[in-house]
Order: sequence, then structure tokens, then C-alpha cells
Amino acid sequence: MNPNLLTRRYFFGKTAAGLGTAALASLLQADESTGAMPGIPNFPATAKRVIYLFQSGAPSQMDLFDHKPKLRDIAKSELPESIRSGQRLTGMTSGQASFPVAPSIFPFQQHGNSGAWISSLMPNLAKVADDLCFVKSMYTEAINHDPGVTFFQTGFQIAGRPSIGSWLAYGLGSENKDLPAFVVMISQGSGNPNDQPLAERQWGSGFLPSKYQGVKFRSLGDPVLYLSDPEGFTQPKRRRFIDDLARLNQFELDEFGDPEIATRIAQYEMAYKMQSSVPELTDLSKESAHTFDLYGPDARKPGTFAANCLLARRMAERGVRFIQLFHRGWDQHNELPKQIQGQARDTDQASAALVQDLKERGLLKDTLVVWGGEFGRTVYCQGKLTADNYGRDHHPRCFTMWLAGGGIKPGISFGETDDYCYNIVKDPVHVHDLHATILRTLGIDHTKLTYKFQGRNFRLTDVAGNAVKSILG
Repeated sequence: MNPNLLTRRYFFGKTAAGLGTAALASLLQADESTGAMPGIPNFPATAKRVIYLFQSGAPSQMDLFDHKPKLRDIAKSELPESIRSGQRLTGMTSGQASFPVAPSIFPFQQHGNSGAWISSLMPNLAKVADDLCFVKSMYTEAINHDPGVTFFQTGFQIAGRPSIGSWLAYGLGSENKDLPAFVVMISQGSGNPNDQPLAERQWGSGFLPSKYQGVKFRSLGDPVLYLSDPEGFTQPKRRRFIDDLARLNQFELDEFGDPEIATRIAQYEMAYKMQSSVPELTDLSKESAHTFDLYGPDARKPGTFAANCLLARRMAERGVRFIQLFHRGWDQHNELPKQIQGQARDTDQASAALVQDLKERGLLKDTLVVWGGEFGRTVYCQGKLTADNYGRDHHPRCFTMWLAGGGIKPGISFGETDDYCYNIVKDPVHVHDLHATILRTLGIDHTKLTYKFQGRNFRLTDVAGNAVKSILG
């Protein structure tokens, strides 16, 4: 280079490139066969993959899984101040003059050898009760939807950090080189069709390289955008195009050392591979009539929760590391009895079928299934309480989730809430604890899966969290 052209900008640009190359070298130390980071897993794993059935909007725990029979005796009475203890309320009910107790109108029964209490809303999950681990003492600090969902996806209430699927793609890589490590599917519930929206950053990679972000599968057209070649553009032409583009990007990578350029090369190559792997994955024509009967009639309708659960099983078979299903519609501030029945119809049979299907195929033992939302609902009624109608506000203090497979103890209920289902009285489990537990099943010490950003080593569990050993098999 002509020394007269060695500008200050060029000097600092080359210096930055050196730092970028160092960062890239660190990333490329991953296991070439899987993409896993050095030293991970930290110890033997009980799960190889996760299917996370996220119920966006916050299901009502006392109408589904946390049976509170004593509420019938105190129906319509005021929630005692000793129970509320001045706890934070949302703006939607903080101005109410009255907080009447609203017991569930849905009957509960015990099921299986475990004797798990399950509402009549979930008859199919009741049949697999002995495969489930109910955690009834979940809690979070978030009280509104966006920070609540963000907290569960990223371990932080403020946007900008990597999602849990991105962390696992970064730490463990993929079992299948022809499919993404992290896939997302979204369905709209029939209970509340106008429910809270979901921001695409919920499956973003944050400050991790963007190759770790979730790939969203669609129900209409190509499952992944631009999967099909334009008319008249053959596969050999596509292969040549990808190769030539990779060489051009490689020149830039050699010059500047920016890890995002390496990401771009990898993403174009993955897109090419998905042109063959995704159509095969999403072709359900060879699934048996028994399988469709198991998942229910909606399994034949693309974009439904049932169809997405069936696709999730197919992805698990093919080694997709983290499969995230978002099902919207659980935000029931009013007309809860009507709306929650729609949500239950959407999800009950398919969720149970997924657990049963994985078990029959020998996949449940190393596939962790997680079901739950961003917080719970209040025992007191939002708005007017009648004999057959009520609403419930957001409640972060206690709620229920369930897990199955992947080394989690089956047929148990962990944690307890008080008689009002308002506070935890035994074995609290925080969002960070849940994340630490999920990572533990995958063989990861949550304190060791870190990424240095802006001078600090970040992790999914921030600076807290402990794996809940009591529910680990």
C-alpha cells in the first residue's frame, strides 16, 4: 500500500480487524463435528435437545393445575390484606375498590399413580400425568407481558440479550448440519385472537453472532423466507452462486476479521442446505393416520399449535437443538371461563400427544419438554364477578409450569402455594433457577456458559440462579 494512503481511519480499521480476528478465532475453536464450545457439556447430559411450549399471555394456574378447593368456601369474599401484603398490582386493577376471590368453576380430579391434580380443561394431559413434573412455585419480578416474556426468553427484562435458544446454539451447536440449531414456530390461540403480540427479538441472538438467532418457520408459503429459487434458477446455478458469494465474503473476512462476515458465509450455506432439508422436514404426507389421530384434527392444519407440535417431534428426530413453540391467547382479563376453554382445546391434546409420541419413539428420555407462560393470574377477579364469569389480572408471585423427559423426575409436583394461590409457601423457583435447571439437563453448568461483551462475561442466568436438583432424575 502507498504509505501516503495510510490514513488514521485505515490504521484504526486494521486495528479493529485484528481484534475481530481474535474474536473469530475464539468462536472457531468450537467442536467441528457439532459446533459445541470447548469444554461444553461440562458433565454428562440427560437431554440432547429442548422443546419449549411457551404459552404467551400467562395461563391461569388455579384454573389448570393448582387446585385450591378452599376457595369455594370463601368465594366473593375480599382478598385479605394479610395475603396481599401491599404487593405490586398492575394499573388494570390497582384502582379497583374491591378484590373479590374468584374460585375456578372447573372441577379438578387426581390422575395417575402420582395423584396429580389436573383441571377438567386438560383431559389429555391428565392421561400422561405420570410423565409430567409440575412446578407450582414459579415466580418472576416481571408484571407486564413484554418484560415478562423477555425475562423468560433471555434471563433479563430489558431487550438486547440473547435468547435461551441462541445460548444453546452457541454453547452446544447442532446435531444436524442441514437444519438450524434453533427453530421457532408461532400459533394463535382461539381463546383470545387479539392477544399480546410477540416481538421477533424474543428469539434473537442479542450480542451473540447472528448465526445463533432463531429461524422462524412460517405456515404459509415457503416455511422459511426465500427458500425456493426464482423461476428458471437451477440448483447448479444456486450452488455456483453460493460458492462465488462465499469467496467474495471470504476476501472481506480475511481483510477485516469481522465475525459477522463469517456468520454471513455460514448462513448462506445453511440456506442452501435447507432447500433440501426443510421440504422433507415439513412434508407430513408419510405420517400415519394414527399419528394424526393422536395429535388431533388440527394437526392437519398448518400453523396450528397441533401441527407445530407434530413438526417439533419431527425436528427432534432430526437433531434440532432448541425448538420453541409460542402459542398466543392466554391473556384473560375478562371472560376467562370462555376464553380458557378455547386455549385448552388448542393445546391439551397436542401437548399430551407430543409427550406420548416422543415416549413411544424412545425420544422422551433425551428430549426435555417445557410448558408454561411468563407469569400467572390473580385469585381475585378483575372487573365484575358473577357465578359463571370472571377475569384475572397478571400475577408474578406464583404460577405453575410443567416439564417432561430429558432427565426430569416424572410424576411429581414440586413447590406449594398458599390457600389463595397468591404466595409461595414452599420451594420457590425463580426464572433463573428454571434456566439453570434446563441447562443442567443438557450437561451445562449455567455459570460457565458465558460470552464476553463490553468488558463483562454475560450468561443466561445473569448473576443468579441454581439448578433445582430435587426435580432432576
